[in-house]
Amino acid sequence: MKQIGITLKPNHPQGDETLKSLTQWLQKRDKEVIFVGPRNQNAPPDTLDLLIVLGGDGTFLSAARQVGERDIPLLGVNLGSLGFLTEVPLEELYSSLERIFEKGFREDGRQTLKSEVCREGTLYPQPTVLNDVTIHKGALSKLIHLEIIINGQFVTAIRADGLILSSPTGSTGYSLSSGGPIVHPAVDAILMTPISPHMLTNRPIVVPSASEIHVILKTEGEGPVAMFDGQEVFLLHSNDRVQVTAAKKRLRMILSPERSYYQVLRQKLKWGEF
Repeated sequence: MKQIGITLKPNHPQGDETLKSLTQWLQKRDKEVIFVGPRNQNAPPDTLDLLIVLGGDGTFLSAARQVGERDIPLLGVNLGSLGFLTEVPLEELYSSLERIFEKGFREDGRQTLKSEVCREGTLYPQPTVLNDVTIHKGALSKLIHLEIIINGQFVTAIRADGLILSSPTGSTGYSLSSGGPIVHPAVDAILMTPISPHMLTNRPIVVPSASEIHVILKTEGEGPVAMFDGQEVFLLHSNDRVQVTAAKKRLRMILSPERSYYQVLRQKLKWGEF
C-alpha cells in the first residue's frame, strides 16, 4: 500500500491533531497521503490503496457514497459516539495500521442499495447507499399512504410515518430504532421496516437481495421526502415511485483486527450488562 487517503469528520475537537499525527506517521513510512471527503469535498482518486475514515458512522456513510463504484477499501476509525461502522477506536489506530501494512487485512464486502425515483416516466437516479433508503412524511403532520410492490407483485398498502428500506449493514441503524431486526451483514437481504404504522399488523419484513422493490407514494400534497443514508434528501410528489435494488458493487470494508462482529454488537448495544 502506497497511496493512503484520509477523510475527517468536520469540526471535531480531536480532528486536526489526529489528522496531523496520522499524516506524519504515514509519511514516515513512505506513504503518499491524500486528503479526501468532507474536509475539502474532493472525490477519492481511483489510485487509492486505502481510505481511512476519521469520525463516526455518519462520516463513514458519506465516505462510502463518495467511493461509489471505486474499488477502494475503507477503514473506519471511531471519533464519534456509537461507531457500528467505525469499528477501530482511536487508541488502536496505529497498531491496526501496522498489522494491515505488514500482514494484510480482513475485509467484508458489504451489500449496498441503489435507487431511483420514477416521476411521470422520467427516472431520477439517486446515491448508492450503504445503510438505507427512507420514505418519510417529512413536514406533513398526517400519515402518508404507500403501496409496496416486489418483483411486480403487489404486497401491501400501509399508512405510516414512513418506510425504511435497509441493507443488513443498515439493520443496526434507523431500522433498529424503528423495531426492525438485526441482520448479520453476511446475509444478502433487504429489510423493509414501517415507521410508526397505523396498523400494528404492519411488521418488518426481510426479502432476498435480488428483489426489486417499488414503493409508490399515494399521498397528495407537498412534504414527503426520500432520504439516502439520512444525509441526502429528494422531495417527493404524489404517485412518485421509489425503486430500490441491491447494487452489483459491494463496499470493501476493512474489519477491526481486534474484535468480531458479535463483539461490536455486545459493546455498542450494551448486551450482557446488568
